[in-house]
Amino acid sequence: MAVVKLFGAWLSPYVFRVIWALKLKGIPYEYIEEDLSNKSPLLLQYNPIHKKVPVLVHDGKPICESTVILRYIDEIWPQNPLLPADPYDRAVALFWIKFADDKLYRTEGEEQQAVVKEWLEMLEAMEEHVLIGGKKFFGGDEINMVDIAFCMVAHWLGAIEDAAGLKVFEPHKFPRVSSWIQNFKSVPVIKDNLPDTDKIVAHLKRLKEMLLTSKLN
Repeated sequence: MAVVKLFGAWLSPYVFRVIWALKLKGIPYEYIEEDLSNKSPLLLQYNPIHKKVPVLVHDGKPICESTVILRYIDEIWPQNPLLPADPYDRAVALFWIKFADDKLYRTEGEEQQAVVKEWLEMLEAMEEHVLIGGKKFFGGDEINMVDIAFCMVAHWLGAIEDAAGLKVFEPHKFPRVSSWIQNFKSVPVIKDNLPDTDKIVAHLKRLKEMLLTSKLN
């Protein structure tokens, strides 16, 4: 039987992408929590380029970067597919996954005004272009890889708002996104595998205080 290990960190939405994909596929795996302030030799060995989580190790072979890992999981274990079979629908899904990745990467380490702009652009795109036609999820009635890619909107954005004292997401302005968040977080695999919001907020506030202290010094 294949041995599957996942190196992750409890706070990371990119790690949870992989956790959900494995659970949706019914794949047993061993989870190894990494201390990102003191990374293990194994993590550095498996991901020497970026030195980040998640890293999936399948039969001793490491796969890095969450979207790459999701594609790998979907190809190796074809049950409960995470991407559409139709070539055009698959291309559209991959476009939106890349869009989500690009927007999320741009919010990392940016000034507050720029971060708010990126979040609003993402929410507007989801509302006006992705979640049209009364769909429950991006692909219709079943969760797929696009839903997983936009997970940060569903769970992490609220914690970021609380920690930073911002208000970005207003449900009345984005009713389709609001409904999607409720649908997404009601899926058992998602609902049962989410990090505690209060812990995320406390952690982000600590990071913010450390950053302010370092700037003052």
